[in-house]
Amino acid sequence: MREEPTIRRGRVTTTKATGVTEDSALLQRRDASFVDADPWRVLRILSEFVEGFDALAAIPPAVSVFGSARISREDPLYEQARQVGQELARAGLAVITGGGPGVMEAANRGCREGGGLSIGCNIELPFEQKINDYVDLGIDFRYFFVRKTMFVKYAEGFVVFPGGYGTLDELFEALTLIQTGKVHHFPVALFGSAYWAGLIDWLKDPVVAEGNIAPKDIDLFKICDDANEVIEHVTAVLRGKVPVEPDEESAVQPGRADAK
Repeated sequence: MREEPTIRRGRVTTTKATGVTEDSALLQRRDASFVDADPWRVLRILSEFVEGFDALAAIPPAVSVFGSARISREDPLYEQARQVGQELARAGLAVITGGGPGVMEAANRGCREGGGLSIGCNIELPFEQKINDYVDLGIDFRYFFVRKTMFVKYAEGFVVFPGGYGTLDELFEALTLIQTGKVHHFPVALFGSAYWAGLIDWLKDPVVAEGNIAPKDIDLFKICDDANEVIEHVTAVLRGKVPVEPDEESAVQPGRADAK
């Protein structure tokens, strides 16, 4: 019989009455007294990094799965994300999600059903988002940038389902890190060719056409329409993974730099 989920949580400020989160407090500066609070906030940020590193350091190789929190269990995407989670687990990979509902829940559910380690990195929001019931290892974060570090640091690749601003944020974060050589051999699979077609067209023209990215930067991700395609892409890239020494590539590559 499966053990109860292990939930790792730091102190999370209750914000229901005010709608103010730690992130929003950090990014606002209303008066000079705010400066006095910054050193203490830095310690809270540090503690959140330590908590995340401590919780995730010993996990097996993992893939982060992103997508909309708004889809229902009846949506076809839910079942597709569940299948992807299952197949990733069967391939020996843990699954990391944002820990919420929708695509995140589906991927966590599939991973658990496939016998893998199902991980959820939840975020404090003005409205409540609780960790879904299919997470084995859950961590609550106050700060988006700390949480985003965990998604990349402890993942071997990304699978990106249709979603909104948060999903797109994670996608372009990963592509920027790959393009600028911060991460290597990092597969990115975009699930659902119909959903992503307009974005691909836009990247080709005007973004590539005007020289803002190179034509080969379009090849930093692969479009997939079923779970088998996703697993084939992820495992193929990971099979070719080799250690990268810090001085292996030229330190200055203006043609590839896009971390403006």
